Order: sequence, then structure tokens, then C-alpha cells
Amino acid sequence: MDADTGALPETISRILTSTGDTWAVVGLSNNESRAAYGVAEVLRRFGKRVVPVHPKAEPVGGERGYASLADIPFDVDVVDVFVNSDLAGRVADEAVAIGAKAVWFQLGVIDQEAYERTRAAGLDMVMDRCTAIEIGALERREAPGSR
Repeated sequence: MDADTGALPETISRILTSTGDTWAVVGLSNNESRAAYGVAEVLRRFGKRVVPVHPKAEPVGGERGYASLADIPFDVDVVDVFVNSDLAGRVADEAVAIGAKAVWFQLGVIDQEAYERTRAAGLDMVMDRCTAIEIGALERREAPGSR
């Protein structure tokens, strides 16, 4: 287990490769200078459907936006969280409530109690890690000749 995040490498790989392809990205807007925008592009290239969740509920990348997780009218597999740590626990609780399979707190998003609640509810959880960095590492490990 990674001492900094509480995430096993197997958990990271499972979320990225087999948990599902519908990702709600909380904090995603059309602001191209924000980390969420760049990570959403990487997720799309990796084959994920990226659903923006932001108070403005604006469409991003051709996908309709929603003001909250509860507003999404279809199943979400993974909730990727780009909000301040003090708001992240509420988002994790909402992810549990909508039946998501996993929650991913991005770099700098840390809430140990939310991590423990989410894991206790049976969801996979990653905290304080960048999805785009982990996708790049996974792709390098799976590239021909990388073993």
C-alpha cells in the first residue's frame, strides 16, 4: 500500500482498466488552464466517457454538464474529484449515494475520513494522485518491450 495515499497499485490499475468507462469529473469546466480540463482530455484519449460536474453545469468536450452527481440520469462508474479537500468528503459521500464503484481524489485532495468512509462503503478509492500521471505510467508498463 502506498503510505501517502492509501492506494494499492492494484487498486489504481483496476480503477483505470476495469471499473468502468463512465467517469464523472467533479470540478470540470471549460477553463482550459485548470488541471481538470487537461486530465479530462487524457481520460477521453484513454477511452473514458467524461461527464462534467460543476455548479455551472456547462457542457465540456461535447458532453452535457451537470450541477451535481445526483443530477446525472445514468450510472457513473468512477467519480474523479477536483475540489478543495474541505469539500471532497461531501463529494465522496455523494458518490457512494449514487452507486459509483470508485472515487479518485486528485493531487492535493486529501480527506482521510472520507477515504475510510468510502472504503467502508465498498468502493475503491485513490487519494492524492493524478489520474493522467497514473494513465501514463500504466501505458508505459503495458507498452511492448517495457517488461
